[in-house]
Amino acid sequence: MSFGSSSVLVVGTVAFDSIQTPFGSRERIVGGAGTYIGWSASRLGVNSGLVSVVGEDFPSEELAAMRAAGMNLEGIEIKQGGRSFFWSGSYHMDMNGRDTLETELNVLADFNPVIPNEWRKAKWLMLGNIDPSLQSSVLDQLEERPELVVLDTMNFWMDIAMEPLKSVIARVDVLTINDEEARQLSGERSLVKAARCILGMGPRYLIIKKGEHGALLFHGEGEGLGYFFCPALPLEDVVDPTGAGDTFAGGFIGHLASLGRTDFEAMKEAVVKGSALASFTCEAFGTEGIRNVANDALQERVRAFHAMTAWKESKVPAVQAV
Repeated sequence: MSFGSSSVLVVGTVAFDSIQTPFGSRERIVGGAGTYIGWSASRLGVNSGLVSVVGEDFPSEELAAMRAAGMNLEGIEIKQGGRSFFWSGSYHMDMNGRDTLETELNVLADFNPVIPNEWRKAKWLMLGNIDPSLQSSVLDQLEERPELVVLDTMNFWMDIAMEPLKSVIARVDVLTINDEEARQLSGERSLVKAARCILGMGPRYLIIKKGEHGALLFHGEGEGLGYFFCPALPLEDVVDPTGAGDTFAGGFIGHLASLGRTDFEAMKEAVVKGSALASFTCEAFGTEGIRNVANDALQERVRAFHAMTAWKESKVPAVQAV
């Protein structure tokens, strides 16, 4: 499978998850940031090239399904005798909080991403949540500056690798983190102040994810700070939110790659597309919710977002002076 100019280069985990929620559980289902990002972009008709590592325990039929969906897997190393990265977690009743029960790095412990030569001029790069030093090494391997670089990270790296993290943040265009992480990274309680601080670190755009409360997109600096808010779609049944943030990221960069644009209006559209795709992920365990999303169903969700947020200002009669 070729790697075209609109393909997205994705560096992130391909793994197994065991998940417990108040509504059920699943053992050793396929997960990982790279997996969700690839599936999400594929729902927009965008091909991706995945760079990751798995053990020989990873099912060949799953790799075949990913290839059939438009993912080029030449960048995935399969370590013979190795076991794939594994994470186990349990969600609280509100489905926002969760507890990590077990983490096994396995082959990920020695992961050193190598970008295939033909992918080193990628125009669209999604750096999934991995060690900041590895994210930097990916940027160092590229022959040209991509049109857009999106980076995802988390509080774990802020705890143990803050300086390497700040170094790679300075080299990207878009940073995606949640509200708690934005406060930790910036040292600011107000998300507006946090956004100003983080944008001052180098990225052109900042996305602050707020889970069931939606996502904020910021750009600009100082008094010229601009922002856009996209609520989360109210869902009757939230089954498993694992991978929703990665699905969002895949939809976000996938939409921009399909447009070939990175202006603020395109960014707004991308936030909505990513949010719509993430809503499907939340409705089923693992990748079950995202992998079979049809275009008609996606467009219906996008229209629901528009209807939920569109409004007209009523003309108020002028008050007559007495």
